[in-house]
Amino acid sequence: MTGMIKRIILSIVFALIAAPLHAQTPRIDIPLSASIVNPNDYDYRSVPGVHGTLTSVGSETLAGLMTIWAQRFQELYPHVKFQIQASGSSTALPALIQGTSNIGPMSRKPNTREIAQFSRVYGYSPTTMIVAIDAVALYVENNNPLTRLTLAEVDSLFSATRLCGGAKNLTSWQDLGVNAYGEARTIQLFGRNSASGTYDLFKSQALCNGDYLRSVNEMPSSSSVVQSVASSVGAIGYAALGHQSMNVRTLALSANGVNYINATANNVRTGAYPFTRFLYIIVNQSPESPLSVLEHTFLMFVMSQEGQKIVADSGYFTVSERSIKKQKEQLLSVF
Repeated sequence: MTGMIKRIILSIVFALIAAPLHAQTPRIDIPLSASIVNPNDYDYRSVPGVHGTLTSVGSETLAGLMTIWAQRFQELYPHVKFQIQASGSSTALPALIQGTSNIGPMSRKPNTREIAQFSRVYGYSPTTMIVAIDAVALYVENNNPLTRLTLAEVDSLFSATRLCGGAKNLTSWQDLGVNAYGEARTIQLFGRNSASGTYDLFKSQALCNGDYLRSVNEMPSSSSVVQSVASSVGAIGYAALGHQSMNVRTLALSANGVNYINATANNVRTGAYPFTRFLYIIVNQSPESPLSVLEHTFLMFVMSQEGQKIVADSGYFTVSERSIKKQKEQLLSVF
């Protein structure tokens, strides 16, 4: 069989099982209350001929998931290599624009400025896929008697401008009605650094885009926030819910001071918990050519039964069945 015939056969086979993504960013507004992925409908089957290197630059929040996905993917496809750089969501689009990565994990949606920068270079928008659901939680160490906060109190704790209803800055534990630490104990604040999507989400949803207090200790990862809170007396920190540990507790939150919502799986999926978010993978898909076999196959794996089981096992929440179906249709569509 000639090389030309082999290439034709392979292209036909791949067209049937791995057609390319649409070039435009999908507008998927899907309620979290939709049922989770159905294993019978979205099982994953490996395909032949997948090899190469996937370079991922972006979200620290997604770094753990990316690593586990990569490890399992390499078991299925031994000729695939991964390079994963977790430097924050704000680095994902620049790396795709510069061509130094082909996978861009983000813990927030690309903003208008980022999409415009990408479009100026390539003439089309980046393609955005929802791959997991997460939430940002407020943490205290286990011996702390505090169990809940209002959203106005969160604003008063972390914001210098208090645009979300905070009456005044809360600096001591007695300001929160906690007397366990005495009058002199101030509240230590921990959060993410400015390159993080978690930082952006919390600023947007918790501070109404107000300015952070300078006293907030910015940490390089959600796990380091949780570790800092766990090892500090009288600390509060915000970090991704997927990084909770046995040494800390999450705080229930309330918009009205009456109904307090805990960061449970059901409250996150239904959207009842205030600081819920989608997690994304961004790729550069041209309308003039198909997405590469490697990138396409990896995205299909991430949205498979096995890929979503890794999401759940890692402390995050699986994408709804409706979202999985819609995105797989995009992956399997003929452009």
